[in-house]
Amino acid sequence: QVQLVESGGGLVQAGGSLRLSCAASGRTFSSYHMGWFRQAPGKEREFVAAISWSGAMTHYKDSVKGRFTISRVNAKNTVYLQMNSLKPEDTAVYYCAAFARGQGWGTRVTNPDQYDYWGQGTQVTVSS
Repeated sequence: QVQLVESGGGLVQAGGSLRLSCAASGRTFSSYHMGWFRQAPGKEREFVAAISWSGAMTHYKDSVKGRFTISRVNAKNTVYLQMNSLKPEDTAVYYCAAFARGQGWGTRVTNPDQYDYWGQGTQVTVSS
């Protein structure tokens, strides 16, 4: 079992920045690839970014490329999402998630069904 707890959400004006954190506990953090997803009211949960177990590989949703950066510090059991140049359309509940690295990488990282563990989410609201 892996427990995930997100933090760092809040209210920010358009053009501003936030850094989300996701702290993991339980099994060895470096055994897992990590992802960030988001869900806006009335919409399906969507992929935002993913990072491999070592941090060597990352993948982003097209609309956040160049604005968001995913990173991890395995020694701290934490994954981050640095969000810059925020837009009102980035408003959503943001979730971190994990799946075992033995399942591989590739396009599967964008599929929420691939992930075995989820946090409770943190609200991000961007005002115009």
